[in-house]
Amino acid sequence: MKSAYLDLLRQVLDHQILDSSDLPCGIVDDLEMEGEVGKALRVTAILTGPGVWQSRLPRPFAWLVNKLICARVTRIPWEEVETVTETINLRCKASELGLNKTDRKAAHLIAKVPGA
Repeated sequence: MKSAYLDLLRQVLDHQILDSSDLPCGIVDDLEMEGEVGKALRVTAILTGPGVWQSRLPRPFAWLVNKLICARVTRIPWEEVETVTETINLRCKASELGLNKTDRKAAHLIAKVPGA
């Protein structure tokens, strides 16, 4: 049975994002919405990346995260969401949306290590 509504707080925020190949490619850090308060709101995008959650940190930690990791924010249009279950499943691959850039860089460096 299909639910009449989606509980964004419990069913979307902080859930794992999987691309079309079922590869983990991030966590839902925030949602972009449009509409008027008190009227119907519509989700337009998922926001993920250190730039989203660093604003929630105390100032010294936010500065450190920005220097060490960067303030990257990736915007995933809501139209790219295939299904919402215990994970958020996308219609496309992570690379098409610019997700997992850091993971791909790390994998490239690790592959150069002998015996890795």
